Amino acid sequence: MEKTCQEHGFFSEILSDDAEYYKRLQRLDQIAENSVEITTNTNKGCPYDCGLCQDHLTPSIFVNIDLTNRCNMSCPVCFASAGATKRLYEPSFEDIKKILERMASIKPNPPFAVQFSGGEPTLRDDLPEIIKAAKSMGISQIQVATNGKRFAKDPDYLKKVIDSGINTYYLQFDGLNPSSYKKFRGYDTFPEKKKTIENLRTLGETSVVLVPTVSKGVNDQELGDIIYFGRDNFDVVRGINFQPLSFSGRASQEEIKKYRITITDLVKLIEAQTNGEIGKEDFYPIPFVVPVSKFVESLRGINMPHFTAHPQCGVATYVFVKSGKLIPITRFVDVEGFFEYLKERNEKISSGGKIRKSIEISKILKNMGSFIDKEKMPKDLNLLDITKGVLNGGGKEYLAKLHHKSLFIGTMHFMDPFNFDLDRVKRCAIHYALPDGSFIPFCSYNSIHRENIEKKLTTPIDV
Repeated sequence: MEKTCQEHGFFSEILSDDAEYYKRLQRLDQIAENSVEITTNTNKGCPYDCGLCQDHLTPSIFVNIDLTNRCNMSCPVCFASAGATKRLYEPSFEDIKKILERMASIKPNPPFAVQFSGGEPTLRDDLPEIIKAAKSMGISQIQVATNGKRFAKDPDYLKKVIDSGINTYYLQFDGLNPSSYKKFRGYDTFPEKKKTIENLRTLGETSVVLVPTVSKGVNDQELGDIIYFGRDNFDVVRGINFQPLSFSGRASQEEIKKYRITITDLVKLIEAQTNGEIGKEDFYPIPFVVPVSKFVESLRGINMPHFTAHPQCGVATYVFVKSGKLIPITRFVDVEGFFEYLKERNEKISSGGKIRKSIEISKILKNMGSFIDKEKMPKDLNLLDITKGVLNGGGKEYLAKLHHKSLFIGTMHFMDPFNFDLDRVKRCAIHYALPDGSFIPFCSYNSIHRENIEKKLTTPIDV
C-alpha cells in the first residue's frame, strides 16, 4: 500500500509478502446485501462520520463495550492506552444498561455478541450485574476480554462472574516464554495466565479463547507452542485468536518495518511451527461463510446478518484433536465445493415455496456425503447431524456441538493509521458501542476517534 499525505509525506506499507495468497483471500470473498441501521448523516465522509453512516456495508455483529479505562497492568502495548491518560472513563451501570438496550433494539437483527472490555473490565465489582443485564436482553454470546489477573487471585469474584451467565473469556495470552511477556506486559505474567486457566477449570468453565498479541522478533517463534498449549488444555480452551500488533502514536516507519507481522506471515509461521499439521491453505477469510447465512435467510424467509467483513481483515479454521494430533476441518471436508453447492441450492430455494425448501434440504443432506471423507473425519463427529440441525433452524445449539469438538484458530489483523484502508473499514463487523447510542467500527475508533471521544466522556483523575 502506498499513500501520500500533504502534511506528513509518502508512506509505503506491506500488506502481504505473498501475492498469490493475498489474491486467494480476495477470490474467496463473498458478498451479500445487509440491513444496516444508519444513525449518523454523511458530512465529512468516511471514516469521519462513524456512527454508523450510510457508507457502511456490514451491520454490528460483534460489539465491544469499554467498561472502564482503569487497568491493573501497565502494558507497553495497548489499544486503549489504558491508565495512561490521567483521565477516567467509566460509564455508570445505568449508562451501560442503556447501551445494551440500544444494542438489543437494532433492527432487523441485534448484534450476536457483546464483549466487555477496557481497560481491565474485571476492575468493576458490578461486572456480574452488567453480564446479567446483557443476558436478560437476550444477547446470545457474552464475553469478557481480560488479562486474567483478578481471576487468578480472586476465585470468589470469578465464581460470581460465572454465575451471572458469562459465555466466553477472551484471555490475553502472548506465549509461554517469559521474555515475550516482559516485552509486551512489562513482567512475566505467564504464571497468572496458568492460574486463571486452572481456576476456570476447577469451576467447570470450558470456553476460553487465548488472545496473543503477535510481533516479529518478540513472540512470532511461539505460535506453534501456543497452539499446542491450546490442544493440551482443550478441556478449557476453545479457541486461539492471534492479533498482529497494531501501531499508533509515535511509531516510526523503521519500527513498523521491524515489528510488523501480516496475516500471510502468520499463517506461514503456523504451518512451519506445526510441521504442516495446520497449513496456510487450511485458513479461509471471514466472509467465506456468507453462503451459509444466505441459505438460512432464504430457508426461513427472514433477514439474516451476513458476516461480510473484508477478506483481508482476518482468516480462520477449525481444528479437531484426535489422539494428540491436530486435524483441520479442511482435511476431511471439501469446504469450497460444499459452499459452492450451497450457493447453487440457494438459487433454487429462493424461487420456491415450502415444498421446494423441504426438497432442497433433503437434497443437501443426501449429497453432503460426497463432500466428506468419512475415513479422515473424527469418529465422534457427526457433521451430517450438525448440518441437518442448522438447516432445520436449530442454529446455536448445533453450532455449539461443532465448537465443543473443535479448536477455533484465527486471526484478526486490526488496522492502524499506517495501513488504514477505507474498503476494509466500510465492511467492519466489529464495532464499539458508546453511551450516545453510536456504533463505531473497531479500527476507525482506535485509529481516529478514541482520543476525541474519550476527552468528552472522561473526567480528570486527581493524582
